[in-house]
Amino acid sequence: MDDPMASFKDDVKAVRGAIRQETEKGRDVIVITHSYGGTVGNSAVKGFSRPPELSTSGQSSVSPSTSRERNAETRHVIGIIPIATGFCFTGLTFMDHFLNITPPFFRVNKKTGYADLTVRPQKFFYHDLPPAEADHATSMLTTQSLKALFEGREYSYSGWLDVPVWFIGTVEDQGLPIFVQRAQIGMVRVLGGRVVYTELKTSHSPFLSQPKQVVQIVLQAFESFTGTRADDTPETLELANRPFIPLKGHG
Repeated sequence: MDDPMASFKDDVKAVRGAIRQETEKGRDVIVITHSYGGTVGNSAVKGFSRPPELSTSGQSSVSPSTSRERNAETRHVIGIIPIATGFCFTGLTFMDHFLNITPPFFRVNKKTGYADLTVRPQKFFYHDLPPAEADHATSMLTTQSLKALFEGREYSYSGWLDVPVWFIGTVEDQGLPIFVQRAQIGMVRVLGGRVVYTELKTSHSPFLSQPKQVVQIVLQAFESFTGTRADDTPETLELANRPFIPLKGHG
């Protein structure tokens, strides 16, 4: 819904609501983020990760009965899968990460309160899609409020420090260059992030141009986060056909 007053807080609240709905039903959650949503998703996981006494394998230093009672009531966010995005830092707005310098592909429209694209989305975001699909994807784009980009630092949070991460980089991305995506991986690893890095030779939205490969990575991340194999994996997604080489992170 178009709303120039839509805030970063609103976005974080919406994602937190979706997470809580699942964890309160006894389901662990993997948060998949994309583009601007990376800042929202990282911030939304605050308080949903496993308690400190629980390891990433789910083993607890407390008694098994206590652990079972806690887990029966609520579950946790167990991982993040960022796609073509950045790593949010606590206390920074989305645009703070860019030194509040407006990128060349959009302009600040103070009259409407929106960020206006200055590029043709079909070429900028979806150049690896057939023209008809690129047109359809473009038709699905909605407005982006400036308020959500430049305000809300009190709600931002480095969720990637709380849970393991599988990052999907996009080699042909014209909005977030691949060298920027690669550079940040080393930085967050030094800061304590547990990151597995993968790449696909796609534009900004690999889930549209290479959906099977994205699903494959998501399934591998699921297995890594949970320690179990995903059921009913299609033959096309078997590990023998993996189209990338994961670069394993620390931890």
